[in-house]
Amino acid sequence: MRPHTQKVAVVTGASQGIGAGLVDGYRKLGYAVVATSRSIAPSDDPDVLTVQGDIADPAAAQRIIAAGVERFGRIDTLVNNAGLFLAKPFTDYTADDYTAVTAVNLAGFFRITQLAVAQMLGQNSGHIVNITTSLVDNADARVPSVLASLTKGGLQSATKSLAIEYAARGIRVNAVSPGIIKTSMHPEDSRPALAALHPVGRMGEVGDIVDAVLYLENAPFVTGEILHVDGGQSAGH
Repeated sequence: MRPHTQKVAVVTGASQGIGAGLVDGYRKLGYAVVATSRSIAPSDDPDVLTVQGDIADPAAAQRIIAAGVERFGRIDTLVNNAGLFLAKPFTDYTADDYTAVTAVNLAGFFRITQLAVAQMLGQNSGHIVNITTSLVDNADARVPSVLASLTKGGLQSATKSLAIEYAARGIRVNAVSPGIIKTSMHPEDSRPALAALHPVGRMGEVGDIVDAVLYLENAPFVTGEILHVDGGQSAGH
């Protein structure tokens, strides 16, 4: 049995976009990675364990953390990257929209983070990173998105609360608050308009978010931080 000295990161929403970038980023840091999403494919890398599951399902969260501990012996970092984003006028949201978004963005975060923190407490160290959205601090009439603000705003507040609760017990908790990032979620023809929503005049790249998360990973004196990576959106217009 190999010694459990290699650090281990769990990344949710890991099959594409920012999540896939984070898997690569943590592997380059030398971490083993537990990568999870509903449709993630198996990996050829022995240090990447893929676990299929819907993060909104508490049983899936239990399975993900248990599989990581069984395979790698520890959990050092959890990146809560999985999220649903629905931009609609407030009165157009349906009961199903509310259920779907809160199930992933809040309930999904809640259970897997509880399980990860319980594991980290036994190790006397750990790091949680929550991916939120700049819209929490920077509402924009052109992007009506109350459900994103409600859920990711909750995550942002929970980041500070958890950071303080566990500051003396070796666990850091931070968040990255992105602007609009260039991923397959955004079709090419929508990108000029999306770029214009940022003071710097362009969309962000996946690498911008990965770099921010890895900065926090390597910043032992930083906890409770909401790091805006949003092309200036949170500063003003």
